[in-house]
Amino acid sequence: MGLFRKRRSKKRDFYQMLYDQATKTLEGVEALERFMVDGSEEKGDVVERVEKEADDLRRILIDELNQTFITPIEREDIFALSRAVDDILDYSESTVEEMRVYELEPNEYLRKMVVTLTKATQEIHRAVFHLKEHPNVAAEHAVRAKSLENQMEHIYHDALADLVKRNDIAYMFKMREIYRHLSNSADRGDEAANIIGDIVVKMK
Repeated sequence: MGLFRKRRSKKRDFYQMLYDQATKTLEGVEALERFMVDGSEEKGDVVERVEKEADDLRRILIDELNQTFITPIEREDIFALSRAVDDILDYSESTVEEMRVYELEPNEYLRKMVVTLTKATQEIHRAVFHLKEHPNVAAEHAVRAKSLENQMEHIYHDALADLVKRNDIAYMFKMREIYRHLSNSADRGDEAANIIGDIVVKMK
């Protein structure tokens, strides 16, 4: 057979890769929640480290996707879901980064927003877990994630309303950016939930 020995085809489990990515994203968001307790450097470092690890998982998924002709679900959906899940953590990491740059301390609104974000990310994580074997269960978790995004929007607007009552304009602009990062993170969770819902419809 020599140089022309037949190579075994590599089986790529995209469901597992998406789940691994969702798991890493949840790990990062939970680390962000711990950071919001006291804003410690050590806890912030964990968020940044996990975000880099999640980026590697996404790169591997995209590389595998580019090498695969047939996928279990539409490749556009795999790519889009991976991107949305990745963006959840990207905005979480940028929250930590800018809080450090602006030297901001966590407040009650930030804590409420991150608790809600964590719950939404947990629902996305569960949805991805069930996507292959129990798509209807996955859809239920996606709906719950969307509901939590709505809760996040209410907290976000309450936080902004409180900001405009302050006389410190510099603080207002800095904190508004942090609130916006968390709101964007929740928006990406909502996007992930929508993509999961679309995938489930196509599977029927």
